[in-house]
Amino acid sequence: MIIAKNIHKYYGDLEVLKGVDLHIKQGEIVAIVGPSGAGKTTLLQILGTLDKPSTKGLNSIIKSELLLNNQDVLNLKDRGLSKFRNEHIGFIFQFHQLLPEFTALENVCIPAFIAKKQKKEVEIEAKKILDFLGLSDRVDHKPNELSGGEQQRVAVARALINNPKVIFADEPSGNLDTASAKNLHELFFSLRDEFNQTFVIVTHNTELANMADRKLEMKDGRIVSGVQ
Repeated sequence: MIIAKNIHKYYGDLEVLKGVDLHIKQGEIVAIVGPSGAGKTTLLQILGTLDKPSTKGLNSIIKSELLLNNQDVLNLKDRGLSKFRNEHIGFIFQFHQLLPEFTALENVCIPAFIAKKQKKEVEIEAKKILDFLGLSDRVDHKPNELSGGEQQRVAVARALINNPKVIFADEPSGNLDTASAKNLHELFFSLRDEFNQTFVIVTHNTELANMADRKLEMKDGRIVSGVQ
């Protein structure tokens, strides 16, 4: 599902990622842990095609490889990359990033509308997902009418609407209370069992990390444990 080789990232002279290699299988839930500044979010953004690895080091050319669902994403042009991202990747962030002027249903539908899918079919699918997430009675509510846990579940539904192969989550429960966080963590595993989706999750939550199929520990821009 995901094969990354020799991923480096420089910001000026600062090397944030120092040659990361990893292989994640279809249907696997992988947690990435480590101290702040270890490079976790930078790695997640590159894996999710929101950023690109560096191609030049301080004194050398860097050759990296990144395959997602057998697609060499580093060689895609901007338009092709955006299309691939929309069709194959879902994102969940610490802050739900829902659009306040739209209802839960409308927020969920947005990625599918971007993909130019039919409105009626999209709304039917969105309602199915919201029902699966226990939000069938909240579809017409706007974000400010939802609890924090409900808002994050709407964000999860939005990530699922295009049936992506992989979902990247950056501290998805970091802004939730303990009970809501526990429910969200259990939801990820229910979704994996139901849809066989792959999850890559950056987290400081020990409980979530220990639930994952595999835990990758990062330190100083490298994965130091958990690689298979």
